[in-house]
Amino acid sequence: MTEVDVETRRSSFSTMAFASVLLFIFSFYSCYAQVPLLMWTSDGYSLPHLTQHPAGHVVCDGHLVSYLKSALNTAPHNVLLFLQDKLSIDDFTVYGGVFGNKQDSAFSNIEAALQASSNPLVLPSIVWSASDSVLELFQQELGIPAVHISPSTLEEFQLNATQPSLLAVHLPYTTGTETKEMLLKNDKIIGEVLGKFKSHGVPYTAVYTSLKPSIITQETPMMAESAMGRSLLQAPPQASVKPPVTFRNTEGHPCILLWAENLNVSFKETWVDLGPATFNGSATLNGSTCNQTLSRLVLNYQNVFKLKPLRLIFSMRNSLFPVSARNWSVMEQVVIEYDGKTSVFNGSGGIYSPAEYSFHCQSVSSIQSPLLVPTESAAQWRLSFTDFQIQGFNVTGGNFSYASDCAGFFTPGIWMGLLTTLLMVLILTYGLHMIMQVRTMDRFDDPKGPAISVPLNE
Repeated sequence: MTEVDVETRRSSFSTMAFASVLLFIFSFYSCYAQVPLLMWTSDGYSLPHLTQHPAGHVVCDGHLVSYLKSALNTAPHNVLLFLQDKLSIDDFTVYGGVFGNKQDSAFSNIEAALQASSNPLVLPSIVWSASDSVLELFQQELGIPAVHISPSTLEEFQLNATQPSLLAVHLPYTTGTETKEMLLKNDKIIGEVLGKFKSHGVPYTAVYTSLKPSIITQETPMMAESAMGRSLLQAPPQASVKPPVTFRNTEGHPCILLWAENLNVSFKETWVDLGPATFNGSATLNGSTCNQTLSRLVLNYQNVFKLKPLRLIFSMRNSLFPVSARNWSVMEQVVIEYDGKTSVFNGSGGIYSPAEYSFHCQSVSSIQSPLLVPTESAAQWRLSFTDFQIQGFNVTGGNFSYASDCAGFFTPGIWMGLLTTLLMVLILTYGLHMIMQVRTMDRFDDPKGPAISVPLNE
């Protein structure tokens, strides 16, 4: 056997082993929307050895920040961030190499780069919302803005090994029969970018991840599998819940969270749902601020109504209420900026919660039973938020705290039950009172004795 055959078999075995490891780790993919993250360095550099979590572990925001910060301590500060529109674990298992056949793999350049790296980092499952913070984290750690480049402008970019750089390469994704072809094109682009850095002798740190999952799978519970007769009557599983809008402070920690099923805005009786643009990444958070006293979440939309930009602003205040001796978060205003005009909706006092909690309400509206009271400037506007939840203070772990709901304890159903019970108690009390008032006769005629005679005066 020649040396070439030995090297070929060794390379095939390494590729098969890498694919097997990925398949084993990725098989524990949970039912929530998650994306993978791959990180490696150029020749001569290595990433620090990080503690490996058990299979099935989902990396959240805090763990991901810790991983990336530890990696930048020893890795080159020329960072290549390959952001694909969508990517899931199943893309590796379906379109990766089969039995070490690189020609059949849609990730041949990525697999080769991972094999060449001494200690690559593979995170099979990170929280969907955490992937949005990767670019922001690198910008904060490197202290430089990101340069967004496309494959056509790559040749024009001048590489400099002495200064740190952050290049963000956006890659498309498509579903259907053209998925593998698109992944092959993206892999070719990644190979060209890595080849350019290698030819110029510039060390680099590469990261490959996505902003959204391409496939959302759901696991079938074991109990449901054991009861096949009952599983036929179950409703089909719903899609995974979209993650909340998250604004981070200057330190990279989440400080404002917003979620809603619908964010309906009406201008001159024309309704538009801003929910899809809010949670698919189209809306930006420029202008948002947060501190211990004030939180201001600004949602910037493009091409709303007459193709003009619109800003939706939520202003919250953290105040101490002496009566309750605790801090409360109060929604003071919701402001709409559109076409150079500002429209203000004041909080009616019903949008509040303890500062440690989040606020939740099934319906926040300016129409019926308004929690948002329009001012004169908002006479032509209407707001209607469905399944609305927001938290502007004391956010921990990137998840909502316990929700303080706007629904009062005495609902109409409870009032009906209380009144009915009271009426029944009154009827029962009156009946008992009447029974207790019944008296028996204390004198009776003796049928054996003489009859009572009444003399008649003539």
